Amino acid sequence: MHFLVSAFLFLVLGAASLAEPVKFKDCGSVVGELKEVNVIPCPTQPCQLHKGQFYGINVTFTSNTYSQNSTASVYGILLNISVPFHIPESDGCKSGIDCPIQKDKTYSYLNKLPVKDEYPSIKLVVKWELKDDKGQYLFCWEIPLQIVS
Repeated sequence: MHFLVSAFLFLVLGAASLAEPVKFKDCGSVVGELKEVNVIPCPTQPCQLHKGQFYGINVTFTSNTYSQNSTASVYGILLNISVPFHIPESDGCKSGIDCPIQKDKTYSYLNKLPVKDEYPSIKLVVKWELKDDKGQYLFCWEIPLQIVS
């Protein structure tokens, strides 16, 4: 039993050590407060994302409102044009958030960003937003990144 507990703690601590907080720009978190954004892996900025890979996203935020649900959207911004990125799960309540969302509670939003092989090798800004049931931003952040082969 002691071995299982030790192994579990090792795995949890090991996974936590892979999380790299990134410097982000808050792009309008109206009814929430961003605490931290992690891209896994992203040892240096701008993050270099390799085609054909998935990257873990962990966003810690505090809600300043009540909401029954939440919806995520992701965009690539290039030359001031926003292009939607597909994410596997847009429902925030299925992404680590226990809904309904409570006021003054801190949450960890978890998702994956797939980088498709057909994406061009390019530098751009990624905008990730999570909206409440009234369409207001629980969080909105932007980071520069580079898609590489």
